[in-house]
Amino acid sequence: MVACLILIGGCGGPGPRVERPSESRQTLTDGMGREVTLPVAPQRIVSLAPNITEILFALGIGEKVVGVTSYCDYPAEATTREKVGDTLSPNLERIVALRPDLVIVSTASQLESLTRRLTELSIPVFVCHSRTIEEILDSVRQLGAATGRREAGTELVRELRQRIERVETRVARLPRIRVLYVLQTQPLISVGRDTYLNDLIYLAGGESITASEVGYPQFSRETVLARGPEMILFPATHGSGQVEEAAIRELLATTPAVRTNRLARIDPDWANRPGPRIVEALEQFAQAIHPESP
Repeated sequence: MVACLILIGGCGGPGPRVERPSESRQTLTDGMGREVTLPVAPQRIVSLAPNITEILFALGIGEKVVGVTSYCDYPAEATTREKVGDTLSPNLERIVALRPDLVIVSTASQLESLTRRLTELSIPVFVCHSRTIEEILDSVRQLGAATGRREAGTELVRELRQRIERVETRVARLPRIRVLYVLQTQPLISVGRDTYLNDLIYLAGGESITASEVGYPQFSRETVLARGPEMILFPATHGSGQVEEAAIRELLATTPAVRTNRLARIDPDWANRPGPRIVEALEQFAQAIHPESP
């Protein structure tokens, strides 16, 4: 799956964190529609997803990030923070030992379990849920509000939206190209209409041949051949595996895209993380789909 999954085991932890009585609090609605009470300006934040870490540093509060996952490698400064496990299986005891006043996660499969354990310890959990480009921008705004950086969040969204609009303007008068985005080849997995990757294709002047589906659908070779993609985009890696161009060329040899040599490798850190660098991915998509654009 592309969305981040948080899986918490049945481990115990130290006693509840003692709140400071004078601590100023606020109640906000997170990306899952949950009302969360948290400090107005959290001082010790744990991020449980690489995209969340990138947003926090982009908001200018990297010094308040005390814990990250082993996958959080951007910016470089993030690699110096305490590791609390990987995205799929964070270590609850290690998180609690960092005494966070806010834990931020991406969409979680066992959200109830994680939230319950941390709530018992008086540690607020804020969830970002970013399936589309608009939801990514909303997450930036939400995290600005949740971390005492509301103005910085608003400004960052404004800058990102301006760059998106510049790409849209560049490709507005150009014909839409039929695009296939290949996440993996065995089985053949692509992207559906309710994903930010599908949004990127459309904003960059393409038309995804898999936009009729939802989520991250599996396709047969025959279906893809029948839909005749003119452009194939793919990340260098997906999860821990490589996405091999040679495998795509062999599997889809008779498509217009392969026959005209229109395949482009996309930076996985840009395309796979729903954070500020998603606009870098958009610009790369546009250059690949419409190299003739000004």
